[in-house]
Amino acid sequence: MHNLPLPAAVLWDMDGTLVDTEPYWMASETALVSRHGGTWTHEQGLQLVGNDLITSARIIRAQTGIPGTDEEIVEQVLAGVVERVRTHGAPWRPGALDLLARLRGAGVPCALVTMSYDVFAAAVLEAAPPGTFDVVVTGDQVTRGKPHPEAYLTAADRLGVEVTRCVAIEDSPTGVVSALASGARTIAVPMMLPIEARPGLSRLRTLEDVELDLLARIADGDVVDDLEPAGRTSR
Repeated sequence: MHNLPLPAAVLWDMDGTLVDTEPYWMASETALVSRHGGTWTHEQGLQLVGNDLITSARIIRAQTGIPGTDEEIVEQVLAGVVERVRTHGAPWRPGALDLLARLRGAGVPCALVTMSYDVFAAAVLEAAPPGTFDVVVTGDQVTRGKPHPEAYLTAADRLGVEVTRCVAIEDSPTGVVSALASGARTIAVPMMLPIEARPGLSRLRTLEDVELDLLARIADGDVVDDLEPAGRTSR
């Protein structure tokens, strides 16, 4: 046991980190493009993982030529994803709810930091225990989406803590860039896309059985990499 202080807060990405909703996004994108007579592949969908929604809409429109403004495309894709969450539920990532409960029990505040819009975040949060998140920052609340650090800086500011004393948890390369740029200690738990090792980045295979002691070590500056062959730990 290291007896180190716990993080001032834990800042959570949502899609792919907290819940496995990326298939919902891809299904909604595919349905939208299909309604206009086009095709949308899994590989094209991977290009959008971690992006803010307007950027994703621009990519869809550029690659498929479907009509509508970026905002209209976002609205249609988002409506499809919200409907899928309400119909099929929020598929929680392994270990996420248990870790959230441990943090709540230890009095560590948590923030949700997502590029999804408030209407979708609300649908996911309906399935979470009340009081799970102290702050929610969504893509329609910031002017610069990930990979810019604004969303993470906003979350720390609203919590009243120094971002450098926080731990951020992400699943995508875009999100990792955002979290690291904010100054937060960052953990990557890859799902849809591989995440390369980089200085200061911890990488875990899963959030299952993650103890608060590990988060305290990472908040203190340790880098833990379960994706390295020997499970590297360094300062």
